[in-house]
Amino acid sequence: MTRATSCDTTRMTVTRCAWPGQDPLMIEYHDREWGTPTHDDRTHFEFLVLEAAQAGLSWKTVLYKRDGYRKAFAEFDPAKVARFDKRKVERLMLDASIIRNRQKIDAAIKNARLFLAVQDEFGSFDAYCWQFVGGKPLAHRRRGTGDIPATSPESDAFSKDLKKRGFSFVGSTVIYAHMQAVGMVNDHVVTCFRHREVSKR
Repeated sequence: MTRATSCDTTRMTVTRCAWPGQDPLMIEYHDREWGTPTHDDRTHFEFLVLEAAQAGLSWKTVLYKRDGYRKAFAEFDPAKVARFDKRKVERLMLDASIIRNRQKIDAAIKNARLFLAVQDEFGSFDAYCWQFVGGKPLAHRRRGTGDIPATSPESDAFSKDLKKRGFSFVGSTVIYAHMQAVGMVNDHVVTCFRHREVSKR
């Protein structure tokens, strides 16, 4: 997922991270979702699918296909996705509303099955993943591009454990982006209006 870099003052007279640019959908995602702590398993699964889909692409590309993914992947219900078979994969490969990459589609289905196993073991995927940050968001004070890492010790550990469990497309960079998205870390730069809002949650 695109990481916050520096801040930019928009015509809306608020100062936000620069990465949304002037794109309305990117701005809405930044202002309402990115970095907000979530404890909903379906949201965690959604971002695992979307972050994996983004590998090698821009977050903007994925964001504009999000609705397509929601329809194609059963509203991001991992129990339903886990039951997708080869015929379903072939149908997905013809679906222009998503990124038609067989490896990524196969990974989403395999990861759904493993996601359910984690839920069985920990009670929820949420309980599992938040342990990597001690149960609360890591509060950062990023001031610019140079302060934003691509990975962290926490994402390294999270990624390593996911790989050990058999998950695919879960390298440390992908997982750090996941952590940013679901609010396990607050990487809004300090001059962004969302930095303080997210910190209060």
